[in-house]
Amino acid sequence: MNMPEGALTGLKVLDFTHYVAGPYCTKLLADYGAEVIKVERPPHGDGARRMGPYPGDEPHPEKSAQFLHLNTNKRGIAVDLKQTEAAAVVERIASWADVVVESYRPGVADRLGIGYERLSSINPTVVYTSISNFGQTGPYRDYRGSEIVFYGMGGEMHSTGLADREPLKLGGNVGLYQAGAVAAVATMGAVLAGSFWTDDETDVATGQHVDVSILETQLGSVDRRQSALLAYQYTGELSHRPASGGSGGYPNAVYPCSDGYLQINGSRMYFPRAVAMLGNPPELTEERWKDPSSQGDGAMQEEFEGEHFLPWILEKTRAEAWRSAQQNRVLSGPINTMADLDVDPSFNSRGVFAEGDHPVAGHMRYPGRPFIMNGSPWRLRRTAPLLGQHTAEVLTELGYSHAEIGRLGDAGVILGNTEGN
Repeated sequence: MNMPEGALTGLKVLDFTHYVAGPYCTKLLADYGAEVIKVERPPHGDGARRMGPYPGDEPHPEKSAQFLHLNTNKRGIAVDLKQTEAAAVVERIASWADVVVESYRPGVADRLGIGYERLSSINPTVVYTSISNFGQTGPYRDYRGSEIVFYGMGGEMHSTGLADREPLKLGGNVGLYQAGAVAAVATMGAVLAGSFWTDDETDVATGQHVDVSILETQLGSVDRRQSALLAYQYTGELSHRPASGGSGGYPNAVYPCSDGYLQINGSRMYFPRAVAMLGNPPELTEERWKDPSSQGDGAMQEEFEGEHFLPWILEKTRAEAWRSAQQNRVLSGPINTMADLDVDPSFNSRGVFAEGDHPVAGHMRYPGRPFIMNGSPWRLRRTAPLLGQHTAEVLTELGYSHAEIGRLGDAGVILGNTEGN
């Protein structure tokens, strides 16, 4: 039996997304074999092209690490959807696609002529996924949002930061990536449903409109939000930001080693394991340490850390301390820098990273597959497209002549190589 190139080989996706959440959705589809055509608007393209970091800290629209990562394995075309002649181009591509994904504000896709009603009339079997801030309906439909807005409205920014200060957001675009992952799962769910459901009259597979609200993906996130929301339903209690100082059990914090830091979670039921990790010194096997109240005793915490734990861990590297902690079943892990991750033996032995040569950015190393499928593995088939790189190639495949492509280029409807292949 011949193995497919990827789990989603044969699936055709038309990508009208930009920035983070939408491109991450289509990246997951592309990385596992789907044929994804990314549509950008000339002359600047996806806004992620203007987001750093950049190699050498020199901004360039073809060197954004954010864009390069989020658009691997896609082909790219540049079409000005605001021009009248773009409608015919869209119709041909929409007829080709199995899936359309867009991440405009509600109503914008309709105004551009790429909304669900129009494209589903052209291609009734299409799965059409919309990713927006608050969804296609509801009182917040037209509101703008951002990562910090979604994190705050999702609930658990209320519990991060210091008790005597304002709430603080954790770093990164975690929420937007989470939304993209949810959208990819939802899209594939609709594709799978379409393979089972058919129209009673035509016996043809049916498409549908998938409405993904970024905020709602945060409400259901396992990053504290879901558990805190469920807890509130039962107790009526709100989560609180931790107070500075005081004892919350020990050892249970980030501790310094000779070459960095190690996170230890050894309090309460794990305390005996932490003592074993230290070699079971007689002073720590006394009955007073077995009393549950000892975990809330600040003086005992100071004694444990100052006289026993810190002298032990400060003499060890992260690797040495972590190995000892794991051997004694203490929950723990090193605090890694990006440089540490780059050379981590586990990540590298399991192929977490991928390498590719980009025509402008050069040789790059990328975060690779998020999971392993032994029968249809992930692979880096192509690096992110240059703006308009595949315009002529794709239009030729759709039946446009070189003359027609050249005329569309001269009129400013498309951007890219209009001289043909």
